[in-house]
Amino acid sequence: MDTVLLLLAAAIALHLLRARYQRGRIILLGRHLSSFQLERHMETLTEGYARAIGEQDPSRQRQVLEMFAQTENAVASQVQSLADLLQKEPAESTRMGMLPFCVPYVERLLPSMTRDFRQLLQIHAAGLRHVADNGEQWDPKSRAFHLSAELYLFQHSCHWFCKSRTVADARLLARHKVTHQKVLESVCAQTRNAYLRWQQNTSTP
Repeated sequence: MDTVLLLLAAAIALHLLRARYQRGRIILLGRHLSSFQLERHMETLTEGYARAIGEQDPSRQRQVLEMFAQTENAVASQVQSLADLLQKEPAESTRMGMLPFCVPYVERLLPSMTRDFRQLLQIHAAGLRHVADNGEQWDPKSRAFHLSAELYLFQHSCHWFCKSRTVADARLLARHKVTHQKVLESVCAQTRNAYLRWQQNTSTP
């Protein structure tokens, strides 16, 4: 009985510690996100792209997609501004664990098992700008497809930083009916290659 009670107490203590740790991360990121309208812009694009895909007339589909150029540029600019703001945060506050589950204060316990969220945001910002500027000369539908993937991956990274990779994977699947692997395959090559290098980096802070 004593063993059961000790295990129960340890589990409760770990749960409370993890909740406190994650709340701090949510507050940190939320404080910076509050300066922007990223969530509204992302919703506008996601819904707008879905509406455009439903258009049977190719010319009408093109017209609908071209309506979102201003919002696309706003998202790319705001993600870059967010990435620049996070550069001012101390490195210890922006390290994120590479394990599937959340380990509170992993950046202190196992720094080699973490990566820098600030670097990841710069990758997202560069990728979104690349797709928004359409350097690959995609047609409007292909461009919208790649930009959607960039937005989903950015959203996944934010959830990963605040919660855990497992939670981020689950939310991506629940909200957008797509897996993390499929999203990674659908972003532009620039983002995908930089993201994979970021994941494989074994340097410690």
